[in-house]
Amino acid sequence: MSDISDIEQLKYRYMRLLDTKQWDEFATCFSDDATADYGGITFSSPRELVDYMRTNLPAEIITMHTVHHPEITVVDGEATGCWYLHDKVFAPAFDFALEGAAFYEDRYVRTPQGWRIAHTGYQRTWELTTSLKDQPSAKLKGAGGPTTHP
Repeated sequence: MSDISDIEQLKYRYMRLLDTKQWDEFATCFSDDATADYGGITFSSPRELVDYMRTNLPAEIITMHTVHHPEITVVDGEATGCWYLHDKVFAPAFDFALEGAAFYEDRYVRTPQGWRIAHTGYQRTWELTTSLKDQPSAKLKGAGGPTTHP
């Protein structure tokens, strides 16, 4: 596979592991010194990032992250990528829902194990938060459900 295809596979794997909450495997997406900045929530190491996700995205919180329209440039074992993100978060215990969009700006490095994320982060273009109580007919099924909101 080409470098660009390998990087696309890495980003898609990052999203799948995030949404399925496979934290040990999620950690393998990053270089040893990776950093992140999610709209002001910053991390100076992969361990910090993974620990934060493990703590703040338990199984009861349902997430969906999709990325598309990648713009990837590869030069001498390093690469940059811009991705369009669409995400949804449902936290039934808090009657909370979020939907939003952002542009990821990533840096990648080629390692002996393959491409890894050296930095990831995004800036939101929009974000909508609602109470699940505002949607009385909503029925949510998944790891955090089934939940009916009367």
